[in-house]
Amino acid sequence: MFSHYDRPRIAQLCEKAGLYLRALQVSIFARIQFGLILFGSLSNYSYTAMQHYAELPDIKRVIVNTHAIEPQALVEFFGTLSKEWALECMKDLLLVNLRGNLQIVVQAAKEYCEQLGVDACIKLFEQFKSYEGLYFFLGSYLSSSEDPDIHFKYIESAARTGQIKEVERVTRESNFYDAEKTKNFLMEAKLPDARPLINVCDRFGFVPDLTHYLYTNNMLRYIEGYVQKVNPGNAPLVVGQLLDDECPEDFIKGLILSVRSLLPVEPLVDECEKRNRLRLLTQFLEHLVSEGSQDVHVHNALGKIIIDSNNNPEHFLTTNPFYDSRVVGKYCEKRDPTLAVVAYRRGQCDEELINVTNKNSLFKLQARYVVERMDGDLWDKVLQPDNEYRRQFIDQVVSTALPESKSPEQVSAAVKAFMTADLPHELIELLEKIVLQNSAFSGNFNLQNLLILTAIKADSSRVMDYVNRLDNFDGPAVGEVAVEAQLYEEAFAIFKKFNLNVQAVDVLLDNIRSIERAEEFAFRVEEDAVWSQVAKAQLREGLVSEAIESFIRADDVTHFLDVIRAAEEANVYHDLVKYLLMVRQKAREPKVDSELIFAYAKIDRLSDIEEFILMPNVANLQNVGDRLYDEELYEAAKIIYAFISNWAKLAVTLVKLKQFQGAVDAARKANSAKTWKEVCFACVDAEEFRLAQICGLNIIIQVDDLEEVSEYYQNRGCFSELISLMESGLGLERAHMGIFTELGVLYARYRPEKLMEHIKLFSTRLNIPKLIRACDEQQHWKELTYLYIQYDEFDNAATTIMNHSPDAWDHMQFKDVCVKVANVEIYYKAVHFYLQEHPDLINDLLNVLALRLDHTRVVDIMRKAGQLHLVKPYMVAVQSNNVSAVNEALNELYVEEEDYERLRESVDMHDNFDQIGLAQKLEKHELLEMRRIAAYIYKKAGRWKQSIALSKKDNMYKDCMETCSQSGDRELSEDLLVYFIEQGKKECFASCLFICYDLIRADVALELAWTNNMLDFAFPYLLQFIREYTNKVDDLVKDRIESQKEEKAKENEEKELVAQQNMYAQLLPLALPAPPGMMGGPPPMGGMGMPPMGGMGMPPMGPGPMPAYGMPPMGSY
Repeated sequence: MFSHYDRPRIAQLCEKAGLYLRALQVSIFARIQFGLILFGSLSNYSYTAMQHYAELPDIKRVIVNTHAIEPQALVEFFGTLSKEWALECMKDLLLVNLRGNLQIVVQAAKEYCEQLGVDACIKLFEQFKSYEGLYFFLGSYLSSSEDPDIHFKYIESAARTGQIKEVERVTRESNFYDAEKTKNFLMEAKLPDARPLINVCDRFGFVPDLTHYLYTNNMLRYIEGYVQKVNPGNAPLVVGQLLDDECPEDFIKGLILSVRSLLPVEPLVDECEKRNRLRLLTQFLEHLVSEGSQDVHVHNALGKIIIDSNNNPEHFLTTNPFYDSRVVGKYCEKRDPTLAVVAYRRGQCDEELINVTNKNSLFKLQARYVVERMDGDLWDKVLQPDNEYRRQFIDQVVSTALPESKSPEQVSAAVKAFMTADLPHELIELLEKIVLQNSAFSGNFNLQNLLILTAIKADSSRVMDYVNRLDNFDGPAVGEVAVEAQLYEEAFAIFKKFNLNVQAVDVLLDNIRSIERAEEFAFRVEEDAVWSQVAKAQLREGLVSEAIESFIRADDVTHFLDVIRAAEEANVYHDLVKYLLMVRQKAREPKVDSELIFAYAKIDRLSDIEEFILMPNVANLQNVGDRLYDEELYEAAKIIYAFISNWAKLAVTLVKLKQFQGAVDAARKANSAKTWKEVCFACVDAEEFRLAQICGLNIIIQVDDLEEVSEYYQNRGCFSELISLMESGLGLERAHMGIFTELGVLYARYRPEKLMEHIKLFSTRLNIPKLIRACDEQQHWKELTYLYIQYDEFDNAATTIMNHSPDAWDHMQFKDVCVKVANVEIYYKAVHFYLQEHPDLINDLLNVLALRLDHTRVVDIMRKAGQLHLVKPYMVAVQSNNVSAVNEALNELYVEEEDYERLRESVDMHDNFDQIGLAQKLEKHELLEMRRIAAYIYKKAGRWKQSIALSKKDNMYKDCMETCSQSGDRELSEDLLVYFIEQGKKECFASCLFICYDLIRADVALELAWTNNMLDFAFPYLLQFIREYTNKVDDLVKDRIESQKEEKAKENEEKELVAQQNMYAQLLPLALPAPPGMMGGPPPMGGMGMPPMGGMGMPPMGPGPMPAYGMPPMGSY
C-alpha cells in the first residue's frame, strides 16, 4: 500500500521486533530498485512489504537468526540474492551453526545450484569439511552428471559419513568416476566393508592390488568371497599375487580346490609357472584328471610337473593323448632335448623337431623321424640348399635311416624327396647302397628303374654299365628316356636286350639316322613291322621306289595314303600301279580303286579304265572324274562322266573338247542352271550364238542368273545378240520382271529409241528403281521423269524436269507433278525456274500451288527479282488471306498505277500491312484521292490529329467532321468548331454541331455562336439539345415516383407481417438483472500474477469490478 517511506528505519524496527523475515522482505524491494537481484522468484511476496535493507552486512546480520525464520521462506529468499551474496550468506550460516543450518544451506544449494555453480557449492562444503552436506548436495545431482570429479566427491563424502551401502552401490553402478583415484582413496580409508573396493578393482582390472590389500590387512574372508562368488575367472591373478606375497600354500591350495570347476586352468598354470610353483597344482590337476577332464591345459601342466620330477616322463609323453605336444615339447627343450623329440614326434610338430635336433646335433633322430614321417613338405624343408645341416642329415639317411627301414613306402618317399630336391648324385649314392649291395630292395623293379634313370640324368657314363648289370627294370620306358637324353647307343642296347626290334630300328632310323644299319637289322630279324618302319623312313627320305619295294616286302597296306601321295609327287605311277594292285588284294578301299583309275589315266591306259569300271569296284567315280577334269585329262573324264550319267560335268567336259552340240544335249539332260551357264558362256566365247541362245533361254528364266548372263554378253561386246536373247525371253511362259527390266536397261544403253515405248508398254512389269538408275546413268531425262512419276517419286520427277528442262519439261505435266511433291523447297525452286524460263506461265503455276506456298516468301522472291507486276494476278487471288507481304506488294503496285479505287478497297478489306508507312508515303502524293486515302489510314490507325490536319490542308471538311465524330475526343471537336469560325465557314459550323453532337458541350457551342454572331446557325443544335434533356428529366421524375411507391408498399407489407407474428407470441415475464460482477470476467492481472497498479505503485483510481467468486480485492500488508 505504501511505498514512499524510510526503508532502513522500518527494517531496523522489524529487526528489533523479531520480525526478521519482514526485515528481509523489506530489503527485497530496495534491491530491485538498485538492480541487485540477479535470479529467483518473487511470486509469493507482496510488493507492499518491500523496503530498506540493501547492504550485504545488514542481510548477513539478519539471516543468521534462523530460529525465527521459516526455513522454506529463507530458502526462497536466497533466490533473490546474487551469486556472490548468496554464497557469503551460506558461509555465514555454516560458520554460525554448522550442524543447525546445514539442512537449510544444502536445500538452498540444491535449489539454486545452476545459478550458484556446482563447483562453488562443493568448495563451500569442503571449506567447512562438511562431508555430510556434500553427500546430501551431490546425491541429488549425481544422476544427471558425468563429471568424474563429482562422482568421486560423492563416493568420498559417502564413505566419510559412513554410508557404506551407498558407496558400494555407486562403485558398482557408476561409469564416470576415476577408478585409480577411487581405488587409492578406498585403500587409504580402510573401510570395514571391502565390497566397494572389490567393485572398483574387479571392474577396472586392479585385482593384484586388491589381493595384496586384502592379504596384508588380513581380510582373507573377502579373498575367498571374491574368488568363490564374485569373479572366479580372476582366481589365477589372485593366486599369483598371493604367491608373490608369500601366502601359505595350504590357504592357496584350499582356495583353488574350492572353485576348481569354475577355475580357468590355462592362466592359473601360467601364473604358477612364471613363479616356478607348478607343483603347487599337483593335487588340483590330479583331482581334475580323476574326474575325467580332457582339458589340454590340465594335461600340459601335469606333464610339466612329471618332467620336472623325472617320474618316468617317457611313458607320459608317449601314452597321454591329451597334452599339447608343442607346449610340452617346448618345456622339455632346455631340460632334456630327447624328451622334446619324443613330444614333438608324438604331435608331428615338424618344424619344432627339426629345430631342436639341429640345435642339439641329433641328426640320427632327425633322419629316422623324417623317413618315418613320409611327408613331402618336410623332406623339402630339410633338403633345402640353405639348410646348413643338410649334409649331416643326408649322411644319416643314407647310412642309418633307410638301411634300417623295411617299408617300401618310406624308401619311395625318401627317393621322391631326393628327386624333388634335385640331388641326383646323392640319390645315386643312396640307390647304389640299396640296389647294388645285397639288401631287401636289391631286386626292386622301381629302384632299378630309378637308378638307371638318375644315371641318365646325372652321370651318363654309368648307364651302359647299369644296363649290362641290371635285369629287372622297365626296358621300354627306360629306353625311351635314354632316347630323350640322346643316349642313342644305350637306348639301342636296351631295346635290343629286351627284343624290342621295332623300337630298336626306330632308334637307328630316327636318332642315329642310318638307313643302311636299319636295312641290315631288318634283314637280320626279318619282321614285317621292322620292314614297315624301314619303308616309312625311305618314304620320308624320298626314296619312293625303294619304299614301295619295302612296303611290298612288309606286306603293309596301312600306309597306302602316304605311298599314293609320295608316288604322285615323284610321278612314279608305274610303281604305284603295282603297289595298288597288291593293296587291292587285301583291302577294298574307295581311295585305292580311285587312285588306280587315276594312275591308269596318267599312263594313258584308257582301255584299262573302261575294263576296270565295268568290273566290281568301290572307286568314287565322281571324285575321280572331277580330279581327271581338274588335271585336264578330258578323255578319261568323259568316260567316267558318261558311265555315271553325270550330264552336267559331261557337258562341261565336252565343252573343253570343243564338242558344243553334244554339250548342249548333255546340258538339256542335266537341266541345271549352272550347266546351262557354263555351256552358254562357252558357246558365246566360241561365237556359237544360236546354241548360246538355246542355253540362254533356259538361264534367264532364273532371276538370280539373269544379270550374270547379261554381264557376260556385254563384257564381250555381244550387245545385239543379248538384246535378241532378251526379246525372245519376253515371250517365254516363265518370263519375269527381271527380263523386262534388263531389256529396258539394255535399250537405255544400246537402243534408246526403243526405251520409251518399252517403258510405256511394260511399266507394270518393270523394276522401276533399277531402270531409274540406268536412265540416270545414260541421261535419258524424259524417260527418267516418266519413271519417277510412275514410281510416285514426284520430288525427283520435279527436280529432274527443272534440271533438264530442254528434254523433260512439259507445262501440264509439271503442274501435275508439283501439286504432288512432298518437299516444300521444290515449290520455290519451281517459282525460280518459271521466272527464269517460262515467266508467261508463272501465274498459272502459282495459282495451282496457291494453297501450298508461303505467299510472303513468293513475294520476297519476286521483289528481289524486280518482277512483282508479273505476279499481280496471283497476289490478287491470294489477298483474301490478308498476308502482310501480299498486301504491301499490291498496295505498292496500286500506288505506282495511281489506281486509288483499288487501293482504297485494299486498305478497307485487308488491314495487315504497314499502315503508317503507307500513309506517310501517300500524304505527299500529288493526287488528292491518294492524300484522302492517307487521311483515311491515319483515321483507322487512331491518329486523329494527323488525319484532321491532312483533311484541313486539302479542304476536305466533311472528312474532318467524320474523323472528329469517330475519335470521340471533345477537345478535337470543339477545336474544329473554332477553326470553322476562324475560317468563316458558318455552314460547316452548323454541320459540325450536328455531326459531333454527342461530343460538343452546349455551353461551349452557345458561347462560340453568341460571341461570333452565329446564333442562327447554332439554333437547330440548341433546340435538339433542349428537347433531349427535357425528355431525360421527365424520365427521371417518373422513375423516382415509381420507386417511392414501391418502397412504401414494401414497408406496409413488413408491418403486416410483424403484426401477424406478435399476435401468436407467448407472453414471458421480464428478465431479472444479473448480480454485480457476474456479467464480466475476472479482473485483468498485472505482471507476476499481481493486480494492476496505478502510477508510482498506487492502486488504480475509482471503483473497480469485484473479483470473481465473491473474493475481496487483495490489500497491502
